Amino acid sequence: MVAGDLPDELAGLLPRIQRLARRRLWSGLPAPRLRGAHAELLRLVADRPGIRVSTAAHSLCLAPNSVSTLVNHLVAEGLLRREKDPEDGRAALLHPTSAGIGRLSDWHARREALFREHLAGLDAADRAALAAALPALHRLAASLRSEGDETA
Repeated sequence: MVAGDLPDELAGLLPRIQRLARRRLWSGLPAPRLRGAHAELLRLVADRPGIRVSTAAHSLCLAPNSVSTLVNHLVAEGLLRREKDPEDGRAALLHPTSAGIGRLSDWHARREALFREHLAGLDAADRAALAAALPALHRLAASLRSEGDETA
């Protein structure tokens, strides 16, 4: 691969992997399906119960109105609970419901099993190369995030 091809190759491959994984995860799931952005938000709220919508938006690199829409869907599905912030009545605090925790647990288990299965199908050198690339991918994500924070 020519060095100049790396940005284009990476920018096209990462979303493709994500879409393929989501399609596999959705098959066999009861409706309504837990979509990618919904799962990300639910995972964040489970990790940080009581998080504000604005903080969640910043953490997920999404617009606050987009997160509000996701919250509305998850609340309607009974997976999230929204409470008024006692310190600021205009703000909402998010909490996962027990159904949300169960759905997220199932999503995590299915995702882990999917990737474990497909990683096992690769040879040891490919698995080692992917493991070795993870720190660089984390740094790339941090770089993209910091650039986004500067322009916001």
